[in-house]
Amino acid sequence: MLGIDGGRRIVQCGPNAPAVLGHDAAALIGRPAADLVGEEAKADLEALLEAVGAGQERTGMLTVRRGDGATTDAVVTAQPMVGDPGERPAGLLFVRVALPPSERYQDPALMRRALMDDPLTRFGASLDLDQSARELVEVIVPHYCTTASVMVLESLVAADEVHAESGSAVLRRLAVTSDDNNPMWTATFPVGEVLIYPEGTPYRQVLDSARPVHLPHVAAETAGDIAARWRRGPAGDLLTGVSMVLLPLIARDTLLGFIACTRVPGFRRFDAYDVEIGMEFAARAAIVIDNARLFSRERATALTLQRSLLPNRLTAPSTVEVRHRYLPGSKLVEVGGDWYESIALPGARVALIVGDVAGHGVRAAVTMGRLRTALHTLANLELPPADALGVMHELMVELGEQEPHFATCVYAVYDATTGTLEIASAGHLPPLLVGPDGAKEYLSIPPAPPLGVSGGAAIESREFTVEDGSVFVIYTDGLVENRGRDIDDGLARLKGIFGPGTATRSMEDMAKATLAGVYADHHRDDIAVLISRLRRLPADRCASWSLPTDPAAVRRARGLVRAKLAEWGLEDLAYTTELLASELITNALRYAPGGIQLRLLLERTLVCEVLDRSAALPRLRHAADDEENGRGLLVVSELARRWGTRRTAAGKVVWCEQVVPGVDPEPEEPVTSWPGEAHHRE
Repeated sequence: MLGIDGGRRIVQCGPNAPAVLGHDAAALIGRPAADLVGEEAKADLEALLEAVGAGQERTGMLTVRRGDGATTDAVVTAQPMVGDPGERPAGLLFVRVALPPSERYQDPALMRRALMDDPLTRFGASLDLDQSARELVEVIVPHYCTTASVMVLESLVAADEVHAESGSAVLRRLAVTSDDNNPMWTATFPVGEVLIYPEGTPYRQVLDSARPVHLPHVAAETAGDIAARWRRGPAGDLLTGVSMVLLPLIARDTLLGFIACTRVPGFRRFDAYDVEIGMEFAARAAIVIDNARLFSRERATALTLQRSLLPNRLTAPSTVEVRHRYLPGSKLVEVGGDWYESIALPGARVALIVGDVAGHGVRAAVTMGRLRTALHTLANLELPPADALGVMHELMVELGEQEPHFATCVYAVYDATTGTLEIASAGHLPPLLVGPDGAKEYLSIPPAPPLGVSGGAAIESREFTVEDGSVFVIYTDGLVENRGRDIDDGLARLKGIFGPGTATRSMEDMAKATLAGVYADHHRDDIAVLISRLRRLPADRCASWSLPTDPAAVRRARGLVRAKLAEWGLEDLAYTTELLASELITNALRYAPGGIQLRLLLERTLVCEVLDRSAALPRLRHAADDEENGRGLLVVSELARRWGTRRTAAGKVVWCEQVVPGVDPEPEEPVTSWPGEAHHRE
């Protein structure tokens, strides 16, 4: 700061003139102010001084000549003074220049303010672990050091419970930055690296002691020793001559990692006061890292819950195409009470299910998981849709005694051999059926209250005959209803998605179209959609024969089976299939009155079915050595891939299934690598 009189000479001078201008303070007194700048800047300085004479304050960027002959850019402010010109200067010149590197970290108060004020609050607002680490190093460089990296325990990154660990703990480097534009720092200490620091290095020391490690000057010998122990040669060159501080990150009395801070040669070295400032920053940064860790763990828990509760894959007969979309209502916890199922059933049938538990979040998801597991079991027991939902209702009533819950659900079973669709609904929105010609309608299902709500009509099912190639859509209310849209408008929008080209339109395109426009709605409910294209099994893949209740029917059945398998090119399965059909027909002749029907279905597997008029279901038992009966189903269970029974309106069906050579009975699904991933793709 310089005082200028009316003659534009320097009459006062601050004590820091040697550091700023390179001139002794006493030597500046009496010299013209124009001597401070080069020839090219004299006119600009003159303009500033003229403004002072007019009582105005002006600022400009001027090139200042130092006493050692060098020049430097400076911000010069000219400010007029009020008073007796004979007793005090007419004006003041404030000359500001950048600190030289060696004096960059001279002011502890400036360092503390730069570290502790707004920057800490800014990066502390993030709950992402990687982002928090990146913002942390962007704050500490350049205000505290020239190079910094953040190391945290690998268990912290993996969202596991973090415990006190020894110096041999596995760490991961989350962020690295430097302000000297030297690419060797990021190349030698890469982001994302997982490592264990060797013994005898300062990095191991900070982990063992959980206290800061201060190396005022790293000599070439010390740097070489660190590089040799670490087996990382370039580290020796980078660390030679630096000043280093390793700041432990401690939260809840647990060491989470540390921050490695260095100042390269030419900058002031770290001292004890710098370590104190750094530890104050590290203590607050550790809280931010710990909060991000807790959030990551909660998010990982929610995602794990979602992936375990939703289906890992959807199964269906080869003639039925299925696509799904699942979109949680909350971005914070990506799990809710909506669910979907497509379960392939014996006899070229498939169960198509969508349900919605009232509520959101983890609590609704847990109830959804219980219902989905129970309904999956009931589907595999081959209960009709109405009966299955009736059992589910009783389960919900029982669960409601502990905590009130209710859910809606639609359950449909499509039979690809007959083209029939049996549907039951418990308080759910009507399914949409789109014909191959583009005709579309919401199917009318007998109304019933939601599962868990007592009173009202009993759950009933309704059967529809659908045209080959029709598209069947079931969904939850979040797709058609929100705070800003009436449900009738939502139903009309959903119907408008499907048109005359539905029969040939890509299933994936239709699935994407159902969620178009809903991603931006932050107040939406959970959404689950299941779309299926229903086609019948080709007539040449199904054979059916009526047999009399006569022991000779067994012999006739063998011949029919042998001839049909020869037609299908499955002679290798003929002997086993004949034996299986014989056992099932013999069992029906012995215990069932009336006629018998034999049916063979060739899909991904070969299914043999025997239909009779008895409602009694056979069971597997082990006959004693002296018993003549009781071994038929044991033979079936040993020879078949699986077998089972189901009741029909006229009696029951006993079936068994065999693997077709060269055909995968459960092909890989091309949709998802984890449940619900498809809803993120547009």
